[in-house]
Amino acid sequence: MTGESSHNVHIVSLGCPKNFVDTEVMAASLLTRQFGITPDPAEADVFLINTCAFLPSAREEAEEFISEAVQWKKESPGRRIIVTGCLNQWDSERTYAAKYPEVDLWVGINQTPELGPLLERLFRDQDAASTYEPCRYLYDDATPRLQLTPPHYAYLKITEGCDNCCAYCSIPRIRGPLRSRSIASVVREARNLLDAGVRELILIGQDITAFGHDGNGGSLAELLRQLDRLDGDFMLRLLYAHPAHVTDELIATIAAAKHVLPYLDLPLQHISDRILASMGRYVTRRDTETLLDKLTATIPDLALRTTFITGYPGETEAEFQELRDFVAARQFRRLGVFAYCAEPQTRAAMLPAPVPAAIAAARRDEIMALQAKMSLKFNQTLVGKNLRVIIDEKTGKTTATGRTYMDAPEIDNLVDIRNLHRIRPGATIEVKITACSNYDLEGKPAIKKQL
Repeated sequence: MTGESSHNVHIVSLGCPKNFVDTEVMAASLLTRQFGITPDPAEADVFLINTCAFLPSAREEAEEFISEAVQWKKESPGRRIIVTGCLNQWDSERTYAAKYPEVDLWVGINQTPELGPLLERLFRDQDAASTYEPCRYLYDDATPRLQLTPPHYAYLKITEGCDNCCAYCSIPRIRGPLRSRSIASVVREARNLLDAGVRELILIGQDITAFGHDGNGGSLAELLRQLDRLDGDFMLRLLYAHPAHVTDELIATIAAAKHVLPYLDLPLQHISDRILASMGRYVTRRDTETLLDKLTATIPDLALRTTFITGYPGETEAEFQELRDFVAARQFRRLGVFAYCAEPQTRAAMLPAPVPAAIAAARRDEIMALQAKMSLKFNQTLVGKNLRVIIDEKTGKTTATGRTYMDAPEIDNLVDIRNLHRIRPGATIEVKITACSNYDLEGKPAIKKQL
């Protein structure tokens, strides 16, 4: 997509869907100032990298792209590099700015919607310096935003920042305290996206179950009820809930809603009471198991996704085995594991008895190997059944990939579909599952003619 400007921007968006929404806001700001956007860096004279800094691996990935951009800049005079996002907020000492003097502009999160004007000033050789103040930015439905996902699904960011302050997490330092949008603003944006053809709205935030806890009014349950009243054939998917904030009202609302998918991303992080307390998770093992029992009893066919951390400081072999046994007993539909990495300026980084990185990684791998076996066993029960699948991409003349309700885009499992004709991305069809692997499924249309 290009505008009337002679300047084209190549955009790289790193990290989570929450960061991706910021990229969409930046893209709209560029277009409103007549900058073009190109997927080919050879056609660009601006290389924009929206960074993540959540883990050391994310910062390493950001540096890889910055280094790539530096080399790209050397190949042609007049090119510019812009680095935005979480890396800049995380780097309070400005070490990256010193390490990469070739970068022309470091943009803080508060300036996300101002990228177009900042780039204009940069090309006019005017001052476009960032201020790097604490993060307070919160977009709303009036903020221009260019949808960069496939047309049939979109992310709907309902909160920014976080007040949970888990001991291992730097997000509050990067993104600031919790800020909730108004229910009216979220509903207006949802209506606009649905009118534009979106069929799957994915609600996101660092902790969407904290929506309204900052006194902005309402709750996630009330927001879901209002979104559920909107007309149209669409789905609502919920990402990143906190177990301490999932209420009985929210569970009942999800169960009763006609548009909310029976899918919940609920990071649990651990199950040992001692480690949960050290992490600052506000729940015990008993609380967690009571919640899981309520969810599965109240919401039929619920697909629970969760994540855990292995190798947290002081984690004993017995506590790891407690976690492993819990995973084996609960058999989560979708699961990920992170090996603990100490984040500077977090409480956990100062704890005694660090677990060696190799042991943390081995524990992660052990649980993921267990999960692979459980996932394969579950997938084998689906072979021969018909499942509703939303088509994400045509991969050939008669082939496509899609997802079941149990799968969020870019995160979960895929369904490879063959023998398709006249199908379009965004369509939802009945697929007969014919084969499976540890995580993905294969299938064919359950009926011959599908539009």
